[in-house]
Amino acid sequence: MNETFSVKKYLRNLKLPFCPGCGAFTVMNAFLKAVHELGYEDLSSFVFCSGIGCSAWIPSPYFIADSIHTLHGRSIPVATGVKLMRPSLNVVVFGGDGDIVGIGLSHFIHAARRNLDILVIMVNNMVYGMTGGQVAPTTPFKAKTTTTPYGNFEQPLDAANLAVVAGANYVARWTTAHQNELKEAIKKALCLNGFRFIEAISQCPTAFGRRVGFKDAGEMVKWFKEKAIPIEQAKKLGEEDLTQKIILGEFIQRKRQTLTETVYSAIKEASNVEEN
Repeated sequence: MNETFSVKKYLRNLKLPFCPGCGAFTVMNAFLKAVHELGYEDLSSFVFCSGIGCSAWIPSPYFIADSIHTLHGRSIPVATGVKLMRPSLNVVVFGGDGDIVGIGLSHFIHAARRNLDILVIMVNNMVYGMTGGQVAPTTPFKAKTTTTPYGNFEQPLDAANLAVVAGANYVARWTTAHQNELKEAIKKALCLNGFRFIEAISQCPTAFGRRVGFKDAGEMVKWFKEKAIPIEQAKKLGEEDLTQKIILGEFIQRKRQTLTETVYSAIKEASNVEEN
């Protein structure tokens, strides 16, 4: 588009709720810039679903669009209903790691398995940020949180690879230090069908960064750059070499029949049988 991009075009005149330095600003900007570059004049063809948590506030109530703020971890089931009833709409889920692969893990796995035709953008700040900085499924091993003052005893969940194994059509992971790559992944995902999952590794200087020793958000973003490794390079290394690395890139792109296509095909077939 020739028109200059501005987030204000897509946002209501409301004060955003995020802490200074929060990566949610970057993810919001990347998504809206992707929408703009794809030629969407507004968000009238979109419906956004989100649960509970900092990242869930990205679309609702700030986007000038239809949005549904659901219970914690239940955004994907709600998105399922929206997509099956209104298949022509672009249904997008925003959520944090606790919301998507903590409380909502089972929904996430089965949506990928079914190849539900939605885009899920998970802002992974590696902690339950809004509720006090508790350990999350994605918290790095030995990282200190309010509930693990001596360090996290558990290995973090690899959401991107889980989505691949479960059956997603498209999976990518980037960080807020890779803004252009994140935007391009969103653009690509919006042009594809099936279950699409983008993991955006994000800084949380308030509830996570200061507890693990970062002075500010800038240090966290610098850390993302230092720890980042392309997926092509990661495939050549052993598990030990990848410890504390952030593997980035496109994990998979494939074409499988979507749940929407399967359901409506069955409805059509059943209708033909009844008519005969």
